[in-house]
Amino acid sequence: MDYPNDQAPGAPIRSGIPEHGRIPKYYAVKARIAVLLDELGEGGLLPTERELAQLHEVSRETVRQALRELLLEGRLRRQGRGTVVAGPKLEQPLSLASYTEGVRRQGRRPGRNLIGLDRFPCPEALAAEVGVERGEPVWHLERVLLADDERVGLESTYVGVARVPDLDTAFDPDSSFYAYLRDALGISFGDADERIETVLATPREALLIGTPPALPMLLIHRLSRDTDGRPLERVRTLFRGDRFSFSAHLRGEGQG
Repeated sequence: MDYPNDQAPGAPIRSGIPEHGRIPKYYAVKARIAVLLDELGEGGLLPTERELAQLHEVSRETVRQALRELLLEGRLRRQGRGTVVAGPKLEQPLSLASYTEGVRRQGRRPGRNLIGLDRFPCPEALAAEVGVERGEPVWHLERVLLADDERVGLESTYVGVARVPDLDTAFDPDSSFYAYLRDALGISFGDADERIETVLATPREALLIGTPPALPMLLIHRLSRDTDGRPLERVRTLFRGDRFSFSAHLRGEGQG
């Protein structure tokens, strides 16, 4: 196989071109537009579909397909009636660090918009996950996640009322829930289990996050325990697939 000398680590081999060399027309246009994005830089205004079609001597539908993929990949974003070059994706570590800490490490301003804080009797399916008996009261805290005022995700947290009895009066919903548990209640996280999958947002979720329903989402399910091993919370978080990536540090067996 022929590897170009300037092949970037992590990039598609042969720039995604099959060995037989035949590629769809839209993909060739997409590759040329990607070069233009690097030249324009973050926030740069992209030429119109009509201008791009004339420049590359293709139909507007071919250009439209190329732009759709670049939008889904997070290389572009809509701004008013135009399209501009998007900034780099937010990199969220797969760790017990909070969303707030992860966003701040990248020089962005984290925030949250409260959708609702409800108290209800715990159903049997949720009871073991948050360490309560069936019928005992639990909180459901739902918030839109923000980065520099941009909506990037939707978070649902379930926790027993007995563990955080004053959540509705003592907690600022725009702040870190983990910091509140640690600083106000002296509760520290010990470990957690996480599962990640790709999904499409429901119509309600897409409306709250402000994205098209067809935009792929990264869904994280987390079950957390405190330092005594007691179940603490269940979290369901949707992250925009075009604005987020995840990282983890892995260790080999026998290294602790």
